[in-house]
Amino acid sequence: MKNKPWKNYVFWILLTEAVGFVSGFLIRNGTEIYKNTITKPPLSPPAIVFPIVWTLLYALMGYCAARVSLTSPSKNRRSAIYVYLLQLAFNFFWSIIFFNIQAFLFAFFWLIVLWGLIVLTIKLFKKVDSSAGNLLIPYLVWVTFALYLNIGVWLLNR
Repeated sequence: MKNKPWKNYVFWILLTEAVGFVSGFLIRNGTEIYKNTITKPPLSPPAIVFPIVWTLLYALMGYCAARVSLTSPSKNRRSAIYVYLLQLAFNFFWSIIFFNIQAFLFAFFWLIVLWGLIVLTIKLFKKVDSSAGNLLIPYLVWVTFALYLNIGVWLLNR
């Protein structure tokens, strides 16, 4: 892919967006139940905000992963991509735990692990491509906000 870096960008962006799409598809019934029956904490955005923000964040995440994957092969690059994929898997399963299973407290602790994996991904990405690491900060901020929403939902719906 060195000769055609655009293919690398397309691959990583589509892969990351696909994770979000499949997750969104699998939780569609759970999100309806959540929207209609769960008490939400203050500052909860309207439901339409979530797919918009996540679509943008997934594209940005994929872009960052592509930047890292296009760097010279190294142990740092391999570690960064591995942790990126691990945090992406945690991201995928959080939605199912939260919306479909509605295990809000467990989802909160799962989200703490995801938050830590995002911090680690940022650090590892910065070792390989500092811009890629810095561009993941909006994702970390959004997941930090999600931690607040998640614990708020648990507290209000025990």
